[in-house]
Amino acid sequence: MAELISGDIKLRTFKESDALRLAELANNPKIGRYLRDGFPYPYTVADARLFLSKFMQFDTFFAIEYKGAYVGNISLVPLENVYRKTAEIGYFLGEPWWNKGIMTTAVKLITDHGFKLCFARIHTGIYEYNPASRRVLEKCGYVLEGIFSQSIFKENRLWDEYRYAKINPVYLKTGSPLS
Repeated sequence: MAELISGDIKLRTFKESDALRLAELANNPKIGRYLRDGFPYPYTVADARLFLSKFMQFDTFFAIEYKGAYVGNISLVPLENVYRKTAEIGYFLGEPWWNKGIMTTAVKLITDHGFKLCFARIHTGIYEYNPASRRVLEKCGYVLEGIFSQSIFKENRLWDEYRYAKINPVYLKTGSPLS
């Protein structure tokens, strides 16, 4: 599997030894509030091991390292059927590393990787109360495609979802399907 590197930031394959650190970083209510409900809180070592056992082998799921330390996760989930040329990007970063530009670099790296894998489009939905994630995507060239009003039920209420996407520039140039 590819390692993706830019400066002090590396996207790499998960290791079994990441489980303890993953549990430590993810066991934070400030992390889970921005993610889907399938991401548990509290987040235990058993949750981390289960995650790693499911996703260690995929070429679109990465650990994020900053200066050699594991600090978060980032992934592309391929969609199916008529959406098979689309992937959904997802990510989280441990709170001590917020606002350092790490996620912007990681998103750029995985987006370029996804386009090399021949995805025509990468998208995601961001909860209205997460402006930091919206800024990351905008810095990486993602475009706000629309707002899905009151479509997310989180923290016991309804919220808007901001849908962002980026189209593979190769596809935009040729207008033809990618292999």
